[in-house]
Amino acid sequence: MIEVRPGGRRRIDRVLAPGYTEGIERLPLADVRALRDEAAQEETDLSYLRRLLHARIDIVRAEQARRTSGGSAVVDQLATILASNAVGPATGLGRYQTQEPSRAEAHRRHVEALVSDVDLSDVSALSDDKLDLALRTFVNEEASVSTRRREVQVVVDRLNAEIAGRYQSGSASVDELLAAERGWPTNPGRTKD
Repeated sequence: MIEVRPGGRRRIDRVLAPGYTEGIERLPLADVRALRDEAAQEETDLSYLRRLLHARIDIVRAEQARRTSGGSAVVDQLATILASNAVGPATGLGRYQTQEPSRAEAHRRHVEALVSDVDLSDVSALSDDKLDLALRTFVNEEASVSTRRREVQVVVDRLNAEIAGRYQSGSASVDELLAAERGWPTNPGRTKD
């Protein structure tokens, strides 16, 4: 279960802290962007963690289906299972993400530790009870991660709305953004509202 610790030092604790977006309308645009980028990175990491969980859920469900209706071993279906998970239809607030997960290895270890005595490398050797336990555990964790991801998306949306509002009102300009990214001086005569 992904818990948020008030006053915690982890990125998710910061991003989901009640005051994270407080007063953003008074911050310089670069600071708002930095907050947005931090929140977007957390969203990317949570999305990656969800995909890891989805893959494991799909493997367990495929083994349960094989036991019920017969068919080929899950290992023979693995490429199809994982491919459909990777390119399957998105549900919810899926977004195009340009960042890579920053904690991929930690997320992998987290998912593996959820059901420490269940080895999915040979699902056919697991008892029905262990498969059921694994599925319940993975599904519950996925629900927790999805909830946190949606909460982070609200923060990202709030920050994006602030940035977009500044461009719409004229208090920020694309020319200044490009100049700042290239290290060029901005127009010193321009006043900001």
